[in-house]
Amino acid sequence: MEKNIHNKLFKLQLEIGSISKDVTNPFYKSKYFDINSLIGQLHPLLEKHGLLLLQPIENNEVKSIIIDLDGGSVESSINLPMIQDPQKLGSAITYFRRYTLQSLLALQAEDDDGNKASKAAAIKAFYKPKLFYKDATHKATKEFLNCQEAITKRGKTIDDIKEHYTIDKETENKLLNFKLN
Repeated sequence: MEKNIHNKLFKLQLEIGSISKDVTNPFYKSKYFDINSLIGQLHPLLEKHGLLLLQPIENNEVKSIIIDLDGGSVESSINLPMIQDPQKLGSAITYFRRYTLQSLLALQAEDDDGNKASKAAAIKAFYKPKLFYKDATHKATKEFLNCQEAITKRGKTIDDIKEHYTIDKETENKLLNFKLN
């Protein structure tokens, strides 16, 4: 019986072969590992070698921990970003579960969807217009009033607005406190 988790992981890595990227991201036209498929492909090999995979969220970190049932463990973790939207947070958790596991087992993969998404976000952030509270005549700008209405009447949050505009602190405070007449 093997006693060393590193020997077990070495043998597991030799058996893994290539993990198929089986899901297509329609927006970026790229393939990626679906976390459920990835775990499904790994589970028989983990079981064969007496290894247990846990992926808890502790202290604002997503962790992948492989425990040797004979003793010992290894882990990889990533800090969660501060996200209020539950759907976005769920997506981040799934993404981090996949990548901590991929890192822990040294699975070979090109991060097609992650690289393209990062580039798109950087470009979008660079070109976001600045939202101003007042125009040259010291009146609330049309964009400001539209954003304030989106918050008060359509349930949008300041984070929703920040996805489309760069906002200074004064404008943000006015946006949160401004009352429509």
